[in-house]
Amino acid sequence: MISVIIPHLNQPEMLRTCLAALSRQTGPTGPVEIIVVDNGSNHLPSEVCAAFPNVTLLSETVPGPGPARNLGAANANGEYLAFIDADCIADDGWLSEIERQFSADATKSILGGDVRIGLERPGQPTLLEAYESVFAYRMKEYISKQGFTGTGNLAVRATVFTSVGKFGGIDIAEDRDWGQRALAKGFRTHYCEKMIVYHPARKTFSELALKWQRHTAHDLARARHKRAWRLRWIVRAAAVALSPAAELLRICTSDRLTGWKARGLAFAGLFLIRSYRAAIMFSLACGATDATTLSRRWNPQSLLETLKNN
Repeated sequence: MISVIIPHLNQPEMLRTCLAALSRQTGPTGPVEIIVVDNGSNHLPSEVCAAFPNVTLLSETVPGPGPARNLGAANANGEYLAFIDADCIADDGWLSEIERQFSADATKSILGGDVRIGLERPGQPTLLEAYESVFAYRMKEYISKQGFTGTGNLAVRATVFTSVGKFGGIDIAEDRDWGQRALAKGFRTHYCEKMIVYHPARKTFSELALKWQRHTAHDLARARHKRAWRLRWIVRAAAVALSPAAELLRICTSDRLTGWKARGLAFAGLFLIRSYRAAIMFSLACGATDATTLSRRWNPQSLLETLKNN
C-alpha cells in the first residue's frame, strides 16, 4: 500500500484539484490510501475530502506543515509514504513511478521527484511563472548538492521514516532538516525525473515574499551557530544582491522556457526577488526584523500567538 499524505491550510479548491489528480492515477498495482491533515483552517475541508474515495481527514493543531505530515505518517498503513502538498497536482503516473522505483530496487529508501511550474496559460507565462519555472523547486540540484528534497514531492519507505524520525516544526526548514538527518543515518535520497508534480506559481509578489521571509529566517537560525556569523551573513547578503548577473546563462539555456520574452520576464523576476531577499538579510543582520516572526508566517494563527506573547 502507498499512503499519500497531504497537509492542508485554507486551500479547499486547490485540495479538490489535488485529490482529483490523485483519483486519475494510472498504473499502481497496490492499494492507495490518502490522508489529508488540516492544520488550522477556518473551515475543515470535510466536503472536499468526502467527495473522493479512500480519503481520511485528520486535524493537527500544532502549526506547521511538518507536524501535519507527522500526524499523517503516524496514522498511515502503507509500506510507502508519499508526500504532496495541497496546492500541487500529481502527474498521472506519479504513484506508479513511486511503486516501480521502490519495487525495482530494494536499496532505494527515499525518492525525490521533479517539481514543475503549472502554467495557467501554456506558452504565455507571467513574470512570476517565468521566474519560478527556472529558479523554484530545483530538486535535482538540492538532492545532489545538499542531500535533501522538498516535501511537496517526496516518497519514503515507512520503516525508514520511523528510523529517521519526525519532521521538525515551523521554526526550521523541515524538508532540509529531515533529508539531511536521513543522509547522516545512511539513507540517500534518489532523484526520479519521471516522478512529476506540478506546482502553481505564486500569483502575487507578496506570496513569494512570504516564502523567502520564512526561508531566510531559517537560514539565519543555522548561520548563527558559526563564528563571525554576522559578518558572514552580511557578505552573503551582498552576494545575493549581485547574483542576478551570474544567472543569465541559466536563464538563456533553460529548457523550461520558450522564447526571449519569457526569458526576459524570468530575469526581471529574478532581479526583484534577489533584491528583496538581500534587503531581508540586511534587516535581520541589523536587528531591524525579528526572525521568529518571519518564520511563523506560514500559519497566521501561529503568528497571532507569537504577537500576543510579545
